[in-house]
Amino acid sequence: MEPEHIAPPPRPRMHKGAFVVATLVTGLVVALIIVGSRGLRDFDSALIGYAVASLFAIAVLLYRYVLWILRPPTGRYFRAGWSSFFSWQNFRRFTTLVPRALWTDIFAQTFILKRSLYRWVMHMSLFWGVLLSLFVTIPLTFGWLHFTLEDVDTYRIWFFGLPLFTFPVEAGIGFAFFHALDITAFLLMVGVVMALWRRLRDSGLLATQRFGFDMVPLVLLAAIAITGLALTASSMWWGGRFYWFISLTHQVTVVAWFLTLPFGKFFHIIQRPASIGVTLYQKVNQNREHSEQQTVGVCKRCGEELPSQQFIRDLRAVLQDLDQNYDLGAHDNLHEYCPHCKRVLRGQAYYAMMKKRFV
Repeated sequence: MEPEHIAPPPRPRMHKGAFVVATLVTGLVVALIIVGSRGLRDFDSALIGYAVASLFAIAVLLYRYVLWILRPPTGRYFRAGWSSFFSWQNFRRFTTLVPRALWTDIFAQTFILKRSLYRWVMHMSLFWGVLLSLFVTIPLTFGWLHFTLEDVDTYRIWFFGLPLFTFPVEAGIGFAFFHALDITAFLLMVGVVMALWRRLRDSGLLATQRFGFDMVPLVLLAAIAITGLALTASSMWWGGRFYWFISLTHQVTVVAWFLTLPFGKFFHIIQRPASIGVTLYQKVNQNREHSEQQTVGVCKRCGEELPSQQFIRDLRAVLQDLDQNYDLGAHDNLHEYCPHCKRVLRGQAYYAMMKKRFV
């Protein structure tokens, strides 16, 4: 069941392509910072650390993402997903598929709710806490968004150098603007506490988790949320005491989180939207094969219907690209089984090899 060859490393051409894309997009972001901040006039120099860390994260995230989609497995399904998406025939037939997938896979993540309410609340708190925080901080950090005092109790909001509207400081909208990061910090703390509690008590996670990959991002998020709330407490209730130290600590933790973002667990936030393309690809192929009354593959062990014959063909092609062979002998192959049965077969193989040492 083990592959005959280890998958080859990414080719230099792939690295070069990823580097070019990351460089061009990061350069574009720098240009947008200059334009959006009106030649850096609206850029707050006190936020330079956040800005540099953000640019680093953008560059490395793009590099890793492009490298990821250029690999044979993801590249094949990535192209197939976009091909299905831009098909007018598919759009007419599956008009609501992408919006529903966006809701179930990205925004509401209802697939996690099927596993556990606890895990769903945890994921939702972390996901929206991080996302909403970035939506607020990135425009502020890059100088795209800023506020000016119009009179004693009225502010004007500016975006990309354009005046938008004024709002009273004491009104609900003013409170929402100036305390948005406090709200997201509370949301983050809910998710972080739930995640840490689960990771410290679940024996399965304790056996498999890695401190740097799984725990450090959560600890950094907790530090970001706590120091962010402490900044508000210092300015509102402590008369500005400890503000400099707290702000420096907050900046260090935010920069550290940005630097670890491309290499840690939260990189899957960037990868996750690609799953919508896979969903569309599988649905389109399944529907076509059913409508054309083609023979649909089933799992050899449990009889469950496999995604589609096209999926199986693509899987075989991917394994060939990677120079891997999962031949089980007797005209049997691992890709002819459903995901559940693959795990069962793998466990049986490990047990047959390890015997009593398996447990």
